[in-house]
Amino acid sequence: MSRIDSTRRRFLGATAAITAGLAGCSGGSGSGSSGESTSASSDDSTAESSGDGGGSTPSFDGYLSETSNYDGVADHTGQSEVTITVGSEANGGNFGYSPAAVRVSTGTTVVWEWTGKGSLHNVVAEDGSFESEQVQEEGHTFTQTFSESGTVQYYCTPHESLGMKGVVVVEE
Repeated sequence: MSRIDSTRRRFLGATAAITAGLAGCSGGSGSGSSGESTSASSDDSTAESSGDGGGSTPSFDGYLSETSNYDGVADHTGQSEVTITVGSEANGGNFGYSPAAVRVSTGTTVVWEWTGKGSLHNVVAEDGSFESEQVQEEGHTFTQTFSESGTVQYYCTPHESLGMKGVVVVEE
């Protein structure tokens, strides 16, 4: 990738993040490998941004600032299993997780399911608590059960610099 392309992608990512932030101010809201159960990091490093009083969107200390499809946290609390798509359209191609950020309850199993698009992808926890293999196969899954509250940030090794990142927020 050329230096100009890299700079352009960062600019577009920043523009998307600003646009998403402004939308929040106007009232918008925005075959498988199996991992072992893990505890989420007890360090919830989210910084809440104040909006119009109708809710807040976590910033995750800018972790998802270059993730073009991040438009808030999808609330899936109370569900025993939640699926996140790997290789969804984002970041200038099929380089995203969808949803980019999800809120779940303790004990929830998160299933990452590959679309087969965007080349090889994986799922790697920033804190080292889990890592899937790199695959491109459509329908491949990786599962992780979250047994403790906290925030877990993760990324795709080959596409992290493009903004292919995600967050799981685990609540009691």
